[in-house]
Amino acid sequence: MPSPAARRRPIARTSAYANLRVQVDDLSPRSSSRLSRRQREQRAYRLTLATGGAAVATIVVIVLSVVGVTSFALAALLAVITAVLGYALKRTLGR
Repeated sequence: MPSPAARRRPIARTSAYANLRVQVDDLSPRSSSRLSRRQREQRAYRLTLATGGAAVATIVVIVLSVVGVTSFALAALLAVITAVLGYALKRTLGR
């Protein structure tokens, strides 16, 4: 166990300490461009509904294109939209 004198050694001021001090001195509030927790929650909920709806629509159009009712290009477009919505949802959730 270290002696009491060893525990009271002064902390050397290093460049890491100086950088920390610069970061701590900047106490100005962050910009309000970041979404609040409630806004992020609402965005994630809306993106979840949109992604699910687009996925269902994609599957329905694929089935209809196999049957011959509609073209496969619409299914491909819906698949791209679903992928973009899924990516946006992933970014919103931070995973």
